[in-house]
Amino acid sequence: MTCTGVGLAVVSKWNINRPDPVMSDVIRLNSELIMSFPVDSKWIVATEQKLGVRFPASYATSMATLNGGTVISSVDHWSLFHILDSSDRKRIARTCSSVDRETASARANSYGFPPDAVVIGENGGGDSLILKPMDDHPDTLQHAVYWWDHETGESHSLVDDFGDLPKTK
Repeated sequence: MTCTGVGLAVVSKWNINRPDPVMSDVIRLNSELIMSFPVDSKWIVATEQKLGVRFPASYATSMATLNGGTVISSVDHWSLFHILDSSDRKRIARTCSSVDRETASARANSYGFPPDAVVIGENGGGDSLILKPMDDHPDTLQHAVYWWDHETGESHSLVDDFGDLPKTK
């Protein structure tokens, strides 16, 4: 299954042919797709393999417990991208905007984006929450979290460890 609007309709049992869905359908669709949930560590390892990096322990542990969600920093609120979980159709639809997919998109389409950074979230205004590789071990991501400013192309340090960012859901 690929990530499409039809897949989202299947998840919520929403009839895409009905021109005006009732509000309860929309509320159910939103709560199912926004709500975070645990993810098996095998999907975290699969994402690391796709990206050719190793996530910091605090990030991997947090995502295993609550895949996605929102974090707050001194700069903004950030929506975290999910780790792709392809265990069933519902989880595929829920995790479409995955870390590996968003990272590939940013590397290919965002002018000035650090080519070795991994996108873990966004603020809805074009800026990205990123992890960078260690200088001496480029296959291991730093514990520090940065935000990438899409207007300047510059990365700014946010916190020394992902675990220092408070999660809101």
